[in-house]
Amino acid sequence: MSHPLDRSFYQSNAVAVARALLGKKLVHIDAAAGTISGVIVETEAYAGREDAACHSYKRKSPQAGHRTNVMFGPGGYAYVYLIYGMYDCFNVVANAEGEPEAVLIRAVEPREGVDTMRRRRGAADVKKLCGGPGRLCMALDITRRHYGADLCATDGGDALFITEGETVPDSRVLATPRINVNYAGEAALYPYRFVIKDSLCLSVRRGGLSLVTQ
Repeated sequence: MSHPLDRSFYQSNAVAVARALLGKKLVHIDAAAGTISGVIVETEAYAGREDAACHSYKRKSPQAGHRTNVMFGPGGYAYVYLIYGMYDCFNVVANAEGEPEAVLIRAVEPREGVDTMRRRRGAADVKKLCGGPGRLCMALDITRRHYGADLCATDGGDALFITEGETVPDSRVLATPRINVNYAGEAALYPYRFVIKDSLCLSVRRGGLSLVTQ
């Protein structure tokens, strides 16, 4: 079995971690379904207290029962929350303890367990199985039971973690504004969404900034 990324990988700020996650492999192993995995092709950084699009915007500290509490801990833990009363979204906590930042995993390219993904999603087209945060959580069976899961461990019968994958050069990466954060004012324009631009499994296609300086 592949080894999870070390906690030190997650200790950088959310923007750096979001870019670095491209090409890494998201893995979920459970006793019933076996290994389900996909290569990360789309991420969004949420940069903490000063980022109006971030759930921890202006929050000074954890609060009893608040969903953002895990974000105040060290990087390398799962932050899973519900949107629209229907869909779970999987985020990776980034940065050091006390810096409440996270990276939303928006899309992966399926690798292992594709037939299981198809059954869970009720869809046949591989390109559409994991193209969006809700879709990928359904396909990989990531739910709020994984809130606070240690992504640097593989203990137990329900292991969720991220491993090394492929190196993605800057020439294949675009940075764009994030999706559906129009409420965030100026922060809605921050180029904090990172995509492997030639992937067929992205949630949304739009123009952006090349990371390669001409």
